[in-house]
Amino acid sequence: MTRVLCVDFGSTFTKAALVDSDDGALVATASHPTTIATDVLDGYHAIRQTLAGERVEEVLACSSAGGGLRLAVVGYEQLVTAEAGHRVGLSAGARVVHVAAGELTADGVRELRESRPDVVLLVGGTDGGNAEVLCHNARRLGIGRLSAPVVLAGNIQAAAQAEHELTSRGRRVTVTANVLPRIGVLDPEPARAAIREVFIRHVIGGKGLSKGPQFADMVRAATPDVVLAGVSVLADGGPGVAGLGDVVVVDVGGATTDVYSALAPEGEDATLHKEVVATMWHARTVEGDLGMRWNATGVVAAARAEHLPVDHHLAGYADRVQAEPGYLPGLASEIRYDLRLAELAATVALRRHGRAANPSAAPRPLRDVALVVGSGGVLRHHDDAARAQVLAPAVSDHGGGWRVPEQARLAVDDRYVLFAAGLLAPHAPGAAAGLASGSLREVPRLGR
Repeated sequence: MTRVLCVDFGSTFTKAALVDSDDGALVATASHPTTIATDVLDGYHAIRQTLAGERVEEVLACSSAGGGLRLAVVGYEQLVTAEAGHRVGLSAGARVVHVAAGELTADGVRELRESRPDVVLLVGGTDGGNAEVLCHNARRLGIGRLSAPVVLAGNIQAAAQAEHELTSRGRRVTVTANVLPRIGVLDPEPARAAIREVFIRHVIGGKGLSKGPQFADMVRAATPDVVLAGVSVLADGGPGVAGLGDVVVVDVGGATTDVYSALAPEGEDATLHKEVVATMWHARTVEGDLGMRWNATGVVAAARAEHLPVDHHLAGYADRVQAEPGYLPGLASEIRYDLRLAELAATVALRRHGRAANPSAAPRPLRDVALVVGSGGVLRHHDDAARAQVLAPAVSDHGGGWRVPEQARLAVDDRYVLFAAGLLAPHAPGAAAGLASGSLREVPRLGR
């Protein structure tokens, strides 16, 4: 029996799950506030002290500490390659902080630089298609004062010239396969893998979160990328473990609300590409304006924009918790406001995830999803009635312009193990599937 300690260095808390990698049994969990103010490993060492009586043979880690992975996307055309790059960036666990389309100007480079990306994803043209814009943008990035490494995932016939434009000017470049080799064919995995490698090699060590090399050596990927892998194994299963089918996961956090979906294409969707940029069947969206603390006023603003009811008491509460992100509700009225904030964040995030990406596209095919899973502290730390309230929009929000999975079951990742399943998946897929499916707590739906 091999015991693996899976660690998530989060922006607020560092969480750990000790797992038997033979069968996916959850042995123990622990958490500690993330210690960015000193050394990010201080919290990790405190967790190891908490688990001092437990045997640990291997450690796997992911991180979103220090703001996670900030990605800028530079593409050829807004609705084609730039959109493809945007989708790939989100699925790679990045917070996409800037998207540029067309030929970069000096002002465009300045705007990109001001977004402070950790990595730039440079895309453009299908294979054998337009090469001029990709090479022009590579030249602009090369001469611009931009220190972030570049992942080049555009027209493969123009890749060598674009790479030369960058490397000849001292820029760090990783070349990988085109994210959009043909119209309607989206190939995200090579770019995702390259972004992951650049994140580990250049970004983690460069954030100054820890004094020595141990932290960078431990981290395998950005946390959202790992969670998407966990969601995928939950849906698809692994050796000896059946998957649970199409699934949506809503993670309501202090700074963002992330939505993940893993779907199996059926019928004509399995063979036809009806969109200019084809559907990503395993995908993630991150809503940087929807957070329970750091962006609580963003939840209020977004809810009002969606014509969802928000009274002045809730707006006042959002102002308070955003000004004091560590605040925990104590009064019954405050708890009601906190749950309503979470419900609104989940509603808006689900609408944005499920709606059509552009006027020529169809909404994401979520109607037949069998399972909706909630994650985040507000769901882990409340009872089933509160959980049902927060997750209710996932099966009942028919006014949001998306395909609501109204027959789906509800559950909560109340031990926070999907990240651990994602870390285990490449090494022990059967154990990862067992951990993911065996650790969910089902939530009765409202009115049932």
